[in-house]
This record gives sequence, structure tokens and C-alpha cells, in this order.
Amino acid sequence: MTVHKTQPGILAPVPQAGRYVFFSLSSAIPVQRVRDSLQRLATLVDGKAVVVGLGPACVQALGARVPGLHELTAISNLGIEVPSTPAALCCWLRGSDRGDLLQRSRQLEKALAPAFALTRVTDGFRHGRGPNGHGRDLTGYEDGTENPSGRAARAAAVAQGQGDGLDGASFMVVQVWAHDLDAFDAMPAAAQDDMIGRRRSDNEELDDAPASAHVKRTAQESFTPEAFVLRRSMPWAEGDQAGLVFVAFGKSLEAFEAQMRRMAGLEDGITDALFQISKPVTSASFWCPPLWAGRLDLRHLEC
Repeated sequence: MTVHKTQPGILAPVPQAGRYVFFSLSSAIPVQRVRDSLQRLATLVDGKAVVVGLGPACVQALGARVPGLHELTAISNLGIEVPSTPAALCCWLRGSDRGDLLQRSRQLEKALAPAFALTRVTDGFRHGRGPNGHGRDLTGYEDGTENPSGRAARAAAVAQGQGDGLDGASFMVVQVWAHDLDAFDAMPAAAQDDMIGRRRSDNEELDDAPASAHVKRTAQESFTPEAFVLRRSMPWAEGDQAGLVFVAFGKSLEAFEAQMRRMAGLEDGITDALFQISKPVTSASFWCPPLWAGRLDLRHLEC
């Protein structure tokens, strides 16, 4: 029986520095060129320093199908806008030196050409350390407190029981959120805590937080079925703009989509208070293939 391994960067802690590199498919490119580019990419990726996700357009261009992979649906409700901004491929570069990540991204860009064209790059970083050891969002609140760990993390984030080439894979959602930090700073400390549903000082959950608190909107065990995902988010900053690159890994896209619908008020008409100071400006879904023999396993895609 083939042993499929998950790309280890998915389950590893958030690094000191990250780089999210997004690609589109060049127009009218022959299928064999797409296969050739992905095969070159596979030789450069160990799943640890670089986590690779393939978007629906990439899979479709190969004439293949990954069960459960689809483009995210844009949401517009009660003044909340969650866009859908698909990409053909995303590489999450992980490390500690931004210069090294830059050089590595250039190498990947060359390997993927001419089938794939670079469309967007977002640099992320780890910020601080919360009471539970996770990094902090730029608002100062710990990010990832409710993450499952150990076997529970693997159960939430990794597909199993689907067969060779699919077992060990993971579905990834990447959203770039832009924060209005001036608006956040203008809020009283108590209102900030109510917005998140935790005290920033010690990360304790507030029993009397309003129903709109982010923690209550996304309580993973409160969904039916439970909607657990593994978050691997990182802050970003460019010029006078800043926010969070929200990244969630799941055994499917269903848990993320359930959380997003509730945050936008589609479930009960209550919108997540986080939208007061932040909004998603990009949102895309990907399939992260497993590893086989130390490299990306692309056989399901006939590559």
C-alpha cells in the first residue's frame, strides 16, 4: 500500500516569516506545458519550506477532478462583502529570512513559467507570542487559540479514506484581510474585547461576550457537524496598509464555508463584530497534494 504523507508545513507551527505567491494560468497554454511546469515545481518542493496548493482552474486545465475542490462563493449580506478571487496556484514559502524567501520565490516563478504567471505576492510575519504560545494578530489578540492539536489537528486538516493520491492531502483557504487599525485604536478596550470575545491581556474567553463576538461566531464545536479547521494565519504589512493573511487547512472546504456563512450573518442574521475593523479583500481555495517518495504526489492529476 502506498504511504502518503501530508506536506509537513501544514501541521508545523507558523514560521517567523512567510511569503504567499499566487499564480494564474497563462491563456491558451497547452496541457502538456502545464504538466511540465508542475513536474518542475514538484522537484523543488518538500512540503516543509514550501507548501503548494493547486486551485480549481489548475486541476480543470489538466482534465482532472479533485472531489470537494471548488471555487469559493462570494458573499454579500447585511453590508458584508466577502469576495471570491480564485488563483490557479499558491505557494506558501516558510522560513526566517525574507531575503531567502524572495530568492526561493524567484526560483519557483522560473520553474512554473511559461504555463503559470505570477499575479500577486503577500509577505507575512509572526508577531509576538500570546499566552498559549501562538502568534498575535496586529490588534494584539492571540491568533489560533482554538486550533486542534496532535491527532485532532490531523483529523481536521488532512483527508483520509479517499484512496491513493488523495489521502494525506489537505484543502487550503487563503484570505487577505485588511485591518482599519485606526478604527480599532479608537475603540474602548472593553469594546475591543467584546468584539473578539476574549480579554487581550490574558486571552481568557468572556462568558458575557455579545452574540456578535468573533469567538462566538466561529466556535467550531457549535456547528452541526462540528466545523474544525487548522489555522495557520500570519500578519502582513505594506506601506500604511496592514492586516492578516488568514489561512485555514481542512479535510474539506465545508468547515471553513460554514464558519464564513455564519460570520457574514447568513445563518441567523448576526454578523461578526470583526467586520467593524477588518474586511477580506481576497479569498481563494486550493488543494494541497500529499507527498510520495519525498516529493509532491501529482499522479492523481496524471502529472
